[in-house]
Amino acid sequence: MIDLHGFGDQLLQGAVVTLELALCSLFVGLILGLLGASAKLSSVRVLRWIANGYTTIIRGIPELLTVLIIYFGATSVLMAIAGLFGYDEYIEVGAFAAGVTALGLTFGAYATEVFRGALQSIPKGQHEAATALGMGPIRKLYRIILPQVWRIALPGLGNLFLVLLKDTALVSVVGLDDIMRKANIAVSSTKEAFLFYLVAAFMYLALTIISMVFVSFMEKRANRGLTRG
Repeated sequence: MIDLHGFGDQLLQGAVVTLELALCSLFVGLILGLLGASAKLSSVRVLRWIANGYTTIIRGIPELLTVLIIYFGATSVLMAIAGLFGYDEYIEVGAFAAGVTALGLTFGAYATEVFRGALQSIPKGQHEAATALGMGPIRKLYRIILPQVWRIALPGLGNLFLVLLKDTALVSVVGLDDIMRKANIAVSSTKEAFLFYLVAAFMYLALTIISMVFVSFMEKRANRGLTRG
């Protein structure tokens, strides 16, 4: 048996925090991705500019820098706003909130392109047919567009989530008690770097494999009823 010197439970707690961070960031990123894709395909020029600026900036900055900018920048912004109302106490943005924001923004920027491609792949005739059947915009979106977009975009989104899951390790630099930070604490205490970083690697690998199995299940479920050519 591997002797983890009593840090086993802490590493498991870190795994839970890592998974929570990944899922919350995924939720934020999916919303931003749908909004970004819709804006890029919009006939309103300002919305296209905003969406293009968002994806260009976020995809051009390393994820670690995004985490640091959000963590320290949000604190400064909130303190400046609070100062306008006479509040001069120190305000600190939590590591988890900063991580969700940073990783959600990053995931959303890449998901924007995935959703945009999926939306563009739907034939215009389906939009016209739904309108001819008397479907309103919301019903057409819910019954016709989104199910197809989800099926087409799912493989790309699944790959992005695997990247997101590993990128959660970056948030440990601002104090989040995830797998990576717990491993660093264990290394500092025991001086057994190889052991604990190897255990951390296997934990990330396990979460990745579980995610791959779940994504594969979702893809099969989304593709039910499709005729294979």
